[in-house]
Amino acid sequence: MTEPGELQIDLLRHGETQGGNPLRGRTDDPLTTKGWSQMEQAVSQQQSWRQIISSPAKRCADFATSFANQRDVPLRLDNNFWEMDFGRWEGQTISDLMQREPDTLSRFWQNPMTQTPPGGEPFAEFRQRVLNGWQQLLNEHESGRLLVIAHGGPIRLILAVALGLPMENLLRLELPHAALSRIRVSRDTSGTLYPSLVFHNRSLQE
Repeated sequence: MTEPGELQIDLLRHGETQGGNPLRGRTDDPLTTKGWSQMEQAVSQQQSWRQIISSPAKRCADFATSFANQRDVPLRLDNNFWEMDFGRWEGQTISDLMQREPDTLSRFWQNPMTQTPPGGEPFAEFRQRVLNGWQQLLNEHESGRLLVIAHGGPIRLILAVALGLPMENLLRLELPHAALSRIRVSRDTSGTLYPSLVFHNRSLQE
C-alpha cells in the first residue's frame, strides 16, 4: 500500500517478441502469444494504478492499451521511453555480430557510454531522452501508483539513476521478458527526492 505523499512506480519490461531475439531498438515487432501471457501474469496480482505510461512500440503499447481499457486506467504513450536505436545493428543477433564486429560489440557491452552502435543513437542522447520522461513523471505525480511499460534499456537506465549506479555498469542489470521492478519515491518538506528499490526482476519462471 502506498503511503500519503509517496510515489510508487512499477517498471514492466515487454514480454517475448515475434522475430526471435535480435537487437531490437526501433524495429517494431509485436508480442508473441507467450509474450502477451507473460505480461498479463506479471501484473495480474497487482493493485490498481493512477496512470499507465508506455513506449509507443507495439511490443509495449498493444498490451498497455488493452490493459488500460480493461482496468479503466488512463494511458499515455511517451516517445521518451522507446528503446535505444541500435542503427546498423538493428535486427541482428549477438552471435552474428560477434562473428562480424567482435571488437566493437565488446566495447559496447563493456561501456555503452563510450561506444555507440554504428549509425545508432549515442548514449548521451538516449540517457537524456529517457531521463526527460522520468523527470516528467516525478514532476506530474507526488504520490500514488504508476505503471511504466517499456524496454530493457530505458528500465535499466531508470534503475541505475534511481539507485546511483555507475552508467558504465548498466548492462550488468539482468532484465528478462516481463520482469517487474518497483521504485518507491519519497519527498521531504524541501522537495528533495529519495528513491528506493522495493523489488527487482519479479517475473515468471522460464
